[in-house]
Amino acid sequence: MRSFVLCIALSILFALTVLVSPAPAQTFKLLYNFTGGPDGAHPYAGVTMDAAGNLYGTTNVGGDSNCNSGHGCGTVYELKRKGTGFVLNPLYSFGVVPNDAGIANAPVVFGRDGALYSTTSYGGTLGKGAVFKVRPLPTACKTALCPWSEEVLYSFQGGANGDGANPIGLIFDQAGNIYGTTSGGGTYGHGTVYEMTSSGGVWTDSILHIFGGGVDGSIPYRSVLVFDNAGNLYGTTSLGGSYGYGTVFQLTPSGGAWTENVIYNFTEGQDGGYPYAGLIFDQAGNLYGATTDAGTGGGGTIFELSPSGGGWTFSVLYSITGLGGYSCGPAWALTRDAAGNLYDTTQCDGANNLGNVFRLTNTGGTWAYTSLHDFSNNTNDGALPASGVTLDTNGNLYGTTNYGGANGKGTIWEIAP
Repeated sequence: MRSFVLCIALSILFALTVLVSPAPAQTFKLLYNFTGGPDGAHPYAGVTMDAAGNLYGTTNVGGDSNCNSGHGCGTVYELKRKGTGFVLNPLYSFGVVPNDAGIANAPVVFGRDGALYSTTSYGGTLGKGAVFKVRPLPTACKTALCPWSEEVLYSFQGGANGDGANPIGLIFDQAGNIYGTTSGGGTYGHGTVYEMTSSGGVWTDSILHIFGGGVDGSIPYRSVLVFDNAGNLYGTTSLGGSYGYGTVFQLTPSGGAWTENVIYNFTEGQDGGYPYAGLIFDQAGNLYGATTDAGTGGGGTIFELSPSGGGWTFSVLYSITGLGGYSCGPAWALTRDAAGNLYDTTQCDGANNLGNVFRLTNTGGTWAYTSLHDFSNNTNDGALPASGVTLDTNGNLYGTTNYGGANGKGTIWEIAP
């Protein structure tokens, strides 16, 4: 499977790359080095910010040593502002109770009840992944570190009932319903799109689309869905489509059912291939996304889909220079600021082939690429980010690296304008 081969290739690349420390960047600041202890390790996902500027996220492994996998199943954490710095508080460790969620690969999302919601790729009743929420304990906590309580809302069954397996990420609609994708499971093993609704505190899962692995797409790997103003859903599949290199799809509701329409098929040429990341909209209804591979630079592409005459017009905004064939490009959805600039990270492109943070600026119809930071895997840095970026109201960027830092377990960073 491509993702497995990619992990091996990245591990070899990481081990063999000559680490070059660039001149100190005035805007880059390391906020936290993960240790692999109770705080967790390898934050594959990015961070979510609350109104007070505190950051929340998940780690892929680490946490409580009593995790029933024997090595820790990941954590939910808070990086809390304290004075001019930050302090990390582990909020929950996965896998310490039977049928718990485990191995979190997605960021957290605030629900209307103030709880944090997200997914784990594994764990749950059958180990196929789960949707969960964590929230503060109902009684006052008198200790310095106050753990939160977890509730598993749904455990995926894999192929047992066609509901899917291995979810990564979720969104809410205005009514509080949850929508997401699974990268496996379903009738054909190629993933699903699902909806979860709550009644009396009980969540029910329903399947909106089952990917067949052919022209309709396959494996929506890290594709967090996005709504348009008419209530249609959009996402990407990392494989499948007419050429086998991934798709952009639309799901339209009608009469209680949803119909899929593939609006673009990637060719692994100048347009790019293997779009892991999801999509974002601008105010005019244009879609923006990224591919992890190919393009004229070999490092993936940033693309736009514009509605036109009842269809969509595809254009490449920029081709990233990188290591072709390793899916080193952006693995999470772009972020757009009020001026229309686009931001993201690459997994293993950049000057040191260890990932970077970049900005695309539109000037007169031409998009200019700026690398804001090239990761170098030193103790004040990190390596191999897969998280994308979070933007605050002051223009500061926040994100994580999956590896590197002082302990080699990943980092949380900030870039100030």
